[in-house]
Amino acid sequence: MELVPLRKDFAQAMLDGGPNNDEVNRFTGTHATFTLEDCEAYIERTLNDPDRYTRAITEDGKYLGEVVLTINPHNRSAGMRIVLWDGFGKGYGSLAIKHVLDHAFHERGLHRVDLEVYDFNDRAIHVYKKLGFREEGRLRDALLWDGVFHDAIVMSVLSTDNI
Repeated sequence: MELVPLRKDFAQAMLDGGPNNDEVNRFTGTHATFTLEDCEAYIERTLNDPDRYTRAITEDGKYLGEVVLTINPHNRSAGMRIVLWDGFGKGYGSLAIKHVLDHAFHERGLHRVDLEVYDFNDRAIHVYKKLGFREEGRLRDALLWDGVFHDAIVMSVLSTDNI
């Protein structure tokens, strides 16, 4: 597994692998559908945003997903998200998150990284806890999926936590 900067040539693999995948959409709470042009525009925005740190998760050059920090430099904080639609069970998500936490705390001097995860995503919740994230609270009934409401769990890790 390699973490590499997001590139425009990943747009087709991004479209094929994730944003129109029912399981990925459920875990990310995405109701929209996307086109190749949408993926290309997203990559372009990401490449030109100095307050965004994005790494593509790849294996043998194949795009498997991404991990993203959206940085608020004034508060020394960032929101984190990760999407992985291939390579489950290989530890890629854990390695990617460790990388961005190292970048956040040691390269960018941030103090806080937070995220939201839906209450049905037990695998992700387990990984986040293993990597030092703590639950801060819940956004009740934040996602409506197939007629059922789900909570979003807010989690964070601080530079002062022993991770």
